[in-house]
Amino acid sequence: MPSVDLRRRRSTKMKALFLYLKKRPKLKQGVFLAMVFLAASSFLWVATSLLRNTRYTSNLSLSPQSSLSDSSPYHNFKLFAADFKDMIRSFKIYVYPTNSSSFAQIFDPHPNPFDPKMGNYFSEHMFKLALLESPLSTHNPEEADLYFLPFSVNLLRNDPRVHSEDAISEFVAHYTHEISQGFPFWNASMGLDHFYACCHSVCREAMAKHNDLRNNAIQLTCSSSYFQRFYVAHKDVSMPQVWPRPPQQTLNPPKLRDKLVFFAGRVQNSIVRQQLVDLWGNDTHMDIFSENPSYPYEEGFKRSKYCLHVKGYEVNTARVSDAIHYGCVPVIMSNYYELPFASVLNWTTFSVIINHNEAASLKKTLLSITKKTYLNMYRNLLSVRRHFVWHKTPKGYDSFHMTAYQLWLKRGSQRPSF
Repeated sequence: MPSVDLRRRRSTKMKALFLYLKKRPKLKQGVFLAMVFLAASSFLWVATSLLRNTRYTSNLSLSPQSSLSDSSPYHNFKLFAADFKDMIRSFKIYVYPTNSSSFAQIFDPHPNPFDPKMGNYFSEHMFKLALLESPLSTHNPEEADLYFLPFSVNLLRNDPRVHSEDAISEFVAHYTHEISQGFPFWNASMGLDHFYACCHSVCREAMAKHNDLRNNAIQLTCSSSYFQRFYVAHKDVSMPQVWPRPPQQTLNPPKLRDKLVFFAGRVQNSIVRQQLVDLWGNDTHMDIFSENPSYPYEEGFKRSKYCLHVKGYEVNTARVSDAIHYGCVPVIMSNYYELPFASVLNWTTFSVIINHNEAASLKKTLLSITKKTYLNMYRNLLSVRRHFVWHKTPKGYDSFHMTAYQLWLKRGSQRPSF
């Protein structure tokens, strides 16, 4: 704020200017008109800016939970939303056409991806289906930023003509070779601007017999561990492992969640899971089961404040997306797991991340979280739920668009320089 002396000097100057203009009516009239013009221009500029900002915010569909405060579940939602609009406007993906061979079904979208039996491979099939329904897909390969290889490792795994890991890797290598011979785009970049999608554990081995596919192409996968063979964090993209679940219209509020923790899952492939069962299996505040609980599986997510995601055979399971779906704050005990959409989402604001060697301190860690912090995490969880939903025709900030955004971020770095 200006000092008293400065305000007095300004007042004296204004009075002198007024007396000067009073003696010169014509000049006074001209200055007056100029001031009116400047005031009107300033008002118009401010009004236009406000209107533009209002439309911009409206287009982003900012919900109350998506506030840009320090507790926001986003690193920078405003920057992300601006990038997202640019992606929708400009990003193009070319899907290689299905050949007419007897293996055509390996490349086509799954006829019924919402079948509950689809399980862990739902995301893989939904990505392909949503891409083909999306305006991001182009029939003109010349305008494409990235190129999609539409084979399905999951369907290859279930095809009796292929089935084995060795036969699948032979099939994929042969298919990629055919692509390189029939189209000029693979050889132009040695596969750097190509990608494939898979959520099957066999996927890594499927690329073993084609060096450029394994080393250069983007692996879009649920098994996203930077400690895992053939997954390269700076090159590959993590997408959420989602099971087909019915829409969840209403969620249990925090006050109706009477259990501290829920987990149910096989312990055969996980020392950490066995430790949790041994340590906390009989704790009355925790529902931790080595097999199916006595009540419906989804009830465990609905009645608990925290739901465990614990490494099994892979770092990933669908329990993270299940927890988010049912409004249960995820507790992630799976080291080396590259969490989905980590470039956009600040996972520490809506989940708890614990080293998987610290099972003994689990209860102490969770009880040390204040009620205020838990409620903030719960609210942030409600904000990010829309990112973990797949639609046949993609919309908003759903799983497809969030996954496409991760690919869009790779588009420039994946192109070779000549």
